[in-house]
Amino acid sequence: MAHSSHTTRAPHQGSAPPAAPSASLGRGPILLMALAAGLSAAGNYFAQPLLDLITQDLHIGVTLAGLIVAAAQAGYALGLILLVPLGDITERRRLAVGLFAATALFLLLTAAAPSGPLLLAGTALVALTSVGAQVIVPFAATLAAPEARGRVVGVVMSGVLLGGLVGRMAAGALSELGGWRTVYWVNALLMAVMAVLLHRKLPRLPVANGAAPTTYGALLRSTLALLREEPLLRSRAAIGAFSMASYSVQLTALTFLLTRQPYDWTAAAIGLFGLLGVIGVVGMNFAARLGDRGHVQAVSGAAGVLLTLAWLPLLAGETSLWWLGAGVILLNIAQQAGLNSSQNVIYALRPEARNRINSAFMTLFFVGGAVGASLAAVVWAGAGWSGVCVLGASLAAVSTALWVLERVRTR
Repeated sequence: MAHSSHTTRAPHQGSAPPAAPSASLGRGPILLMALAAGLSAAGNYFAQPLLDLITQDLHIGVTLAGLIVAAAQAGYALGLILLVPLGDITERRRLAVGLFAATALFLLLTAAAPSGPLLLAGTALVALTSVGAQVIVPFAATLAAPEARGRVVGVVMSGVLLGGLVGRMAAGALSELGGWRTVYWVNALLMAVMAVLLHRKLPRLPVANGAAPTTYGALLRSTLALLREEPLLRSRAAIGAFSMASYSVQLTALTFLLTRQPYDWTAAAIGLFGLLGVIGVVGMNFAARLGDRGHVQAVSGAAGVLLTLAWLPLLAGETSLWWLGAGVILLNIAQQAGLNSSQNVIYALRPEARNRINSAFMTLFFVGGAVGASLAAVVWAGAGWSGVCVLGASLAAVSTALWVLERVRTR
C-alpha cells in the first residue's frame, strides 16, 4: 500500500536526515506556517463573495465575473508548475519569503485595477506568486517526523482551508466598510508582514546535494517526468483534479444563488455563510490521524462517495437554507479529507523530490478547479442551480471512479 511506503522507504541519498528535521519542528513554527499558508491562499478567494459588487463597479457581465474566479485557479496552477519545483534546488525559506513579498506587491496592483481585464490580470498574478503556501507545505512535511507527517501537513493545510474561508468572510465584511477593493489593500499589508516573520522565525533548510537537477529547464522536465514514472502520483492527481472541479463548481455558483431570490443576500452575509466550511478542518485533521494509522485508502474512498452524495442536499438547497447548509458542510468535509489522504500518499513517494511531486499534484488539482469554475459560470447561465448540481455530482462521481480504478490496479 502507498501509505506503508511512507514509513518503510529508505531516504534517498542526499535527502535530509530524518532526525534533524523532526528535532527542529515545534508548535510555534507549525502554527506560523499554517497562518502564512492561510494568508497566502486567502487572496485567491476574495472575489467570490464580491462578484456582484465587482460586476456593478467595473460594468462587466456574469461570464467575465466567473472568469475572475477561474483566473485565480489558473494562475495558481501556473505558479505551481513554474515556481514550486524551485524548492528542490533553492533554500526554501528564501523562496517562500520572496514569493510572499511578490504577492503583497501584486495585491496592491489588483486593488487599484480600473477595469475588468486588468482585474483579471492582477488576480492571475496574485495567484501565480501565492503558491508560496505550496512551498511551505512540503517544507513542513520535510521537517516533520515520518510518523507525524500526516498530522503536521493536516495542520498547515487547515491553514490553507481557513484562509480561503476567512478570506471570503473578510472580503464581504470589508466591502461593507470601504468597497470591494479594501480587502486587497489589507491583505497586501499582512503579506508583507508575514514575509518578514517567515524570514525571522523559520529555520534554514539546506538543499539536498545531488537530489535534483541543477538547471531550471531540467527541473521542470523532471517534474513532468514524475507523472510518467509514478503511477500513484498520476492517479492521485487525476482524483484531485476532478474532486477540486466539483468543489469549485459549488464555490462559484453559490454566490450567484445567494444573491438572488429567495435569498437575496449581501456580500457580507455570503462571506459569513462560507464559514460553514470551517467544519472541513475537522474532516481534514480526522482524516490525517486515520491516515497516520494506516487507513488512508479507506479515507480516500469514503471522501469520494461523500463528495458525490453531498450534491443531493445542495440540490434541495435551491429553496431551503437548511439543506443548502448541510450540503456545503458535507462537501467541505469530503473535499478536505480526500485532499489530505492524497497528500499522505504522494509525500511518501520520493522525499528528495517532494516539491516537484507537490507541484505536479497541485498543478492538476487547481487546473481542475479552474475548469470547474468556468463550467459553473456557463452551466449557471444556461441551466441554473439544478444544472450546476448535476455538473458537480458528475465530476465528484468521476473522482470516486478513479479511486476505485486505482485500487483495482494496485491489487
